[in-house]
Amino acid sequence: MNILLISPNTLTVPYPVYPIGLDYVAAAVADRHQVRIADLNVVDRDALRRIIEELRPEVIGISCRNIDNTEAGAPLPFIDSYRELIAWLRRQSNAVLVLGGSGFTILPQPFLAAVGADFGIIGEGERFRSFIDALETGREVAALTGVITAGQPAVYPPPWSGEQQRLCADRTDHHQFYIANGGMLNLQTKRGCAFTCLYCPYPHIEGHRHRLQPPDQVARNARLLQEAGARYLFITDSAFNSDTPHSLAVARAFKKQGVTIPWGGFFAPLKPPDGYFQTMREAGLKHVEFGTESLCEQMLRVYRKPFRGDDVRAAHAQARAAGLHVAHYFLFGGPSESRATVTASLDAIEQLERAALFFFIGIRVYPNTLLYDIALAEGKITSQTNLLRPFFYEADGIDRTAVEALVVERAGGRANWIIGSGGETVAATIKTMHARRFSGPLWEYLIR
Repeated sequence: MNILLISPNTLTVPYPVYPIGLDYVAAAVADRHQVRIADLNVVDRDALRRIIEELRPEVIGISCRNIDNTEAGAPLPFIDSYRELIAWLRRQSNAVLVLGGSGFTILPQPFLAAVGADFGIIGEGERFRSFIDALETGREVAALTGVITAGQPAVYPPPWSGEQQRLCADRTDHHQFYIANGGMLNLQTKRGCAFTCLYCPYPHIEGHRHRLQPPDQVARNARLLQEAGARYLFITDSAFNSDTPHSLAVARAFKKQGVTIPWGGFFAPLKPPDGYFQTMREAGLKHVEFGTESLCEQMLRVYRKPFRGDDVRAAHAQARAAGLHVAHYFLFGGPSESRATVTASLDAIEQLERAALFFFIGIRVYPNTLLYDIALAEGKITSQTNLLRPFFYEADGIDRTAVEALVVERAGGRANWIIGSGGETVAATIKTMHARRFSGPLWEYLIR
């Protein structure tokens, strides 16, 4: 069959993100079918029309990575653009239209009904192969685990237990855009999340247990991306160090495989074993992005974080001592937040030396999270609330405007205190630096 896979994500703030999910979807079917990826960061509608005319796809898969940009200060929903794309595709092709991706999986039935595709695949993209096999042989595809049609209840499948193969960048034709715009490609070392954070849908999307990819396989993929032209790798795991022994094994495999380009990733600020970040640095780690969320002990308990303030400080100090660039991400406005808890967190944040500090105020509410249950019990939402539109939890004790005023006042104009992702100004600066062949996220240049 001829299959077209589309990445519709055109958000480039603060920088364009490589659509890694479609590499796994493509690899699941590329051995038996003609597959092409169309990245809307790369192709416009005229070019997409030409691709459809040349390929004559029988199936078009659309990977919906996000529902919105998750920023309460400047919310940007994507559902309307997905709906418009589906309508446009209907006019260009008679292909079967299939939705997938993490954004779709969060709210599959409302999402499918809102945009009007034929089918949706809940969970991991490797299930696309079973869908294609059934479609090709005339079997009932709607009966497959994880596949839904409009009006059909969403039944979540168990986490994918089969092989995870990736179609690496040297076999695709869109990766050069990312090579040219920052040189940053993505890498995954495991799926699933064992944490139980209040607001996070990750465990519902990928499962509550880690499924570790063999370190040598991860390192081989990293080497392939390097050979394809990547100048930087970003690890997309929810937290790279959530399985400490595995992360160390991956770092050592990088050295063994000859991965020489720098890399970064998300880390939980757990107290690290001695020498952990030095080992990471020796394997090429350059940027550490800590999902710290708060430095008020009360709020860390509310958020159900697996660490406390002393752990954050220990992780920060060791990463800095290893010569790494460090950033922390904070979330304000959760249940029981107040002026006192915001102030306590800001007082502790002041002690984090030489770091980029990102402040997100207001927490996006997703179904199948404890925050959803709290918002429902408190009457902030109902079971009929349309969560395809951005909805952010606000504490009763302090509203978003008041929190932002406290953060802005404390920031005092310091460049390394950033509200949200920094907006268009930061994005424009990053774009200029990428054009000058700088690589990576570049937030270290905000630190003074």
